[in-house]
Amino acid sequence: MRGTRCGGSQGRTRWPGGREQRQPWPLGLRFSHSLPPTAYFRESLVLHRLALLLLASAAAPLALWAQPANSADILVEAESFTDPGGWKLDTQFINQMGSPYLLAHGLGRPVADATTTIEVPAAGRYHVFVRTLDWVARWDAPGTPGRFQVLVDDQPLEETFGTRGAAWDWQPGGAVELAPGKVELKLRDLTGFDGRCDAIYLTTAADQPPPNLSEVLPTWRLEKLNLPAEPAEKGPYDLVVVGGGYAGLGAAISAARMGCKVALIQNRPVLGGNGSSEVRVWAQGLIRRGRFPRIGEIVEEFADEATKSPGRAEEFGDELKEQIVRAEKNIDLFLNHHAYRAETTGSQVTAVWAFDTRSGQQKRFSGQLFADCTGHGSLGFWADADWEMTPEGRMGMSNMWRWDEAETETEFPETPWALDLTMEDFPYPRDHHGQWFWESGFNKDAIGDAEAIRDWNLRAVYGAFNAMKNRDGAADHRNAILTWVAYIGGPRESRRLLGDVVLTQDDIVEKREFPDGCVPSTWSIDLHYPKEQYAKKFPDNPFISIAVHDRRVDRSYGYPVPYRCFYSRNIDNLFMAGRNISVTHEALGTTRVMKTCGMMGEVVGKAASLCVLNQCTPRRVYEDYLPDLLGLLELPGKAYRDTVGGPVTIPDDALPNAGPFGPESGVEMRSLPGVVVDDRQAKSTGNWTEGTGLKGYIGWGYRYASPDSGASLEYRLAAKKPGRYAVRIHYLSHENRGTQVPVLVEVGDYTETTRINQRTAAPQEGFQKVAEVQLAAGQDVRVLIGSDDAKGTVHADAVQLLPLP
Repeated sequence: MRGTRCGGSQGRTRWPGGREQRQPWPLGLRFSHSLPPTAYFRESLVLHRLALLLLASAAAPLALWAQPANSADILVEAESFTDPGGWKLDTQFINQMGSPYLLAHGLGRPVADATTTIEVPAAGRYHVFVRTLDWVARWDAPGTPGRFQVLVDDQPLEETFGTRGAAWDWQPGGAVELAPGKVELKLRDLTGFDGRCDAIYLTTAADQPPPNLSEVLPTWRLEKLNLPAEPAEKGPYDLVVVGGGYAGLGAAISAARMGCKVALIQNRPVLGGNGSSEVRVWAQGLIRRGRFPRIGEIVEEFADEATKSPGRAEEFGDELKEQIVRAEKNIDLFLNHHAYRAETTGSQVTAVWAFDTRSGQQKRFSGQLFADCTGHGSLGFWADADWEMTPEGRMGMSNMWRWDEAETETEFPETPWALDLTMEDFPYPRDHHGQWFWESGFNKDAIGDAEAIRDWNLRAVYGAFNAMKNRDGAADHRNAILTWVAYIGGPRESRRLLGDVVLTQDDIVEKREFPDGCVPSTWSIDLHYPKEQYAKKFPDNPFISIAVHDRRVDRSYGYPVPYRCFYSRNIDNLFMAGRNISVTHEALGTTRVMKTCGMMGEVVGKAASLCVLNQCTPRRVYEDYLPDLLGLLELPGKAYRDTVGGPVTIPDDALPNAGPFGPESGVEMRSLPGVVVDDRQAKSTGNWTEGTGLKGYIGWGYRYASPDSGASLEYRLAAKKPGRYAVRIHYLSHENRGTQVPVLVEVGDYTETTRINQRTAAPQEGFQKVAEVQLAAGQDVRVLIGSDDAKGTVHADAVQLLPLP
């Protein structure tokens, strides 16, 4: 099923509107999750166009909101507070509710006040309105966990906020008498349970709330903030990358090193997306292997080193990621900038609009090429790119968490508004971790419902910890303390933009070859479903998942995903990298992991440089310049050139080529003298098991097989020059190894079989000589390690031709 394209004309502008698809369920104009995504799109489009008609008319401000001519008013965006205190800036849901907001994410402990100073223009009685909501009201949950106060010069208003309404709206706060001059405002959290504030409005007009527009930066807000309607111009750039996760990082760095002028736009203060300290998902997917083992070298520069998921904040290297990007002279980095609008002419994107999430200042990024690395396919959506979203069986969003043991007994507030859980209702968070399977939102709208999905996850976590502290787990968790809960969600599946190839599960498991296959996907086809054991109590929205794996993916070499999955089939200058590439739902199960997404970005960046060099589209790179692209994929990740037409420089610290099976985790073969062939390069017969437990192996590991199993490994080695050579095998001894392992050496008509006792250590640093042979240059040697009558387990690692003096 494909997304329906908007009609349009030359020189059109695409406004995504405030609600990219729909309001959170179950209130407001509700799109049933049984509707296909095309229905979501059509219905939201009607709303967007209606809003545009209102805003475009000269009478729109009066029609939406009338204000007396002599009134004074002040709009304060919460994100612009001088000191946010303990409040967090949340930018995840701007396209749904219209703005960033401050979130009091204190894990049950009230956070420090957010403070700022305003200038009151005239004395008067000011009515105060605060845009907020009761975040659990959409479920009619008892209690109001998001309560907070607004203080004016240290005096709290009479109203407590975050206590009304299931949708974002202006809550009246009473009135205050103010003199002209400076006045301090504070946001005071009362609970630590995710109160949220979008904006504060003070007006001397009658008790009349301002317009509750959910459009991104509507005319009313721009006017009240004295922001220019026209954005500041940035560019033109060769490549504008929207999204600063692994895919966006790979694309921006790769393109910059190939001479492109790049803008990288990220709506968070840190880079890395799911692989940042904010979400803490450790990066998966093997890199530097397959057909083009140089791909992944850029990813290796910034990839996290987390030992668990969720890991510790410092393991994710936020500073390192930013440092690497800022070191690239061809990249302009725009952190805390939210892209929300695309301009298109014909079938091309001409510009992207974004605004600073702290100040509201708008920027317009013009460019020749654009890369959608948003995950949700947002840029493609705004530009009318063809897309699809699986109607049923979609994966959800995770919010992981951690708890710890304090030295003394601790308390945790009762949470009647959270999910009603006992210890039997969730998997115990062993090792103090709530892991990836704390996931919900299956078949909910992953975009329009995003805030509600995140909030449901929070209710699940708080309900689980409440069970641990205050219910049937209390006796065992007296000292337990909640130390971290991700308020930034980790989504898995939403829109996928369609390219010239839509990769399928069958393509991957059957290893269908494409001439442009390039990015190795090594993760199993990993699809998530609600775990039945925990789904019965909340069947409409289960919050614990199970992963179902199709393990037929080649995890060593990887399946090479074709380049044609990385550009739009109908928007001529639009690339995509990340989980929104052109694959089916099933194929997404293997391509969606972060290191694989980062490698997609590396390919996109190099392809972009060819587009700039040849003034062509991404499609023409495949049609006319594919050999050039494949040549660039052979370059080290640190290779660079100042311009797209300049000479390529390979620095001294470039990584060595890892080879088709990736970097060697054991002794590197290149460090050994002579000719060395690893067990992975040998021809296998019968049943062998790979192992890495015994250290000291060569290459990527070793193999072992049962005696008399018919298993054998055949090695082929060739002498580089004439001379006499020792033929040696490498093995690691163990008490279960065979005492009579047969090793056959064959050179022309000469054959010799030696039996090796592998329970004793090999005499020469792990090597055992099995033959001496005279060889001509290029002459072939065949070595066969077998299992017949081996008298124990057979161990096979590397074979070496060592020149003799």
